[in-house]
Amino acid sequence: MNKGIWYGIAAYAMWGFFPIYWKLLHEIPAIQLLGHRIVWSFLLLAAFILLTKQAGDFRSVAFNRRTLGIYTIAGVLLSANWLIYVWSVNAGFIVETSLGYFINPLLSVLFGVIFLRERLRPAQWVPVIIAAIGVTYLTVAYGRPPWIALSLAVTFGLYGLVKKLSPLGSVYGLTLETGIVFPIALLYLIVVQAGGAGEFLRDSFTIDLLLIGAGVVTTIPLLMFASAAKQIPLNMIGVLQYFAPTIQFLIGVFIYKEPFDHTRLIGFGIVWLALIIFWVENFIAHRNPVEPIPELGK
Repeated sequence: MNKGIWYGIAAYAMWGFFPIYWKLLHEIPAIQLLGHRIVWSFLLLAAFILLTKQAGDFRSVAFNRRTLGIYTIAGVLLSANWLIYVWSVNAGFIVETSLGYFINPLLSVLFGVIFLRERLRPAQWVPVIIAAIGVTYLTVAYGRPPWIALSLAVTFGLYGLVKKLSPLGSVYGLTLETGIVFPIALLYLIVVQAGGAGEFLRDSFTIDLLLIGAGVVTTIPLLMFASAAKQIPLNMIGVLQYFAPTIQFLIGVFIYKEPFDHTRLIGFGIVWLALIIFWVENFIAHRNPVEPIPELGK
């Protein structure tokens, strides 16, 4: 099996268990958790580059206008996704966050078609349409669009698209995009710490370790994802991505006892059906590839 596929599976499995980690920090404001994720992730990556003596190579490829522009967009999208996710988990919306990542695989497919001109087989349009029906049903049932789910799906789908177009490898890319937003995050943490609202070094040693560890648990799956995104098609990324929301959903319902009534079951069921159809169609297509028809004269 392609190494990129294994990286993708590992990344999404780790993301699936993320709610448990962030629940341990539920008393800390989401914006502070975002600041710590960015700061410690960048410091960990920068230390790795320095210790492996890659700083010169990094500077030579990272600091040009086009590359900085691409990774500024990536950094903003990633920060927005992190903030929405952490707030949602600690506010008791793990189930709805899982919906966002159930929708995201099919949204990634659409982005591949729209922006990268990837071609879909006719049967692949069926699950996309079914998923749209599921989201529409939940919108009517909730009396509002599932904003958390849609925001997570769009920000991470666009982030995946940007990573697909990005010129740097996984380590350099993640270092640059976190480095771009690092000064803002660090300044914010300094301000709140000086104002007495910061939690770092003011609570228990365990909390401090968890805040620092946010960089580790954030960086490892992102590096795996970035590597996977460079090695396999965007539509394959979409297929693999259902691992994370499945784990998140089970955690939300069975560990944290979030409500999941028959209305949500129907809406989620429609989205799950779409994913099953997409996965089965993709499996059959790759198992029995159609031989291309040779062009005349070749």
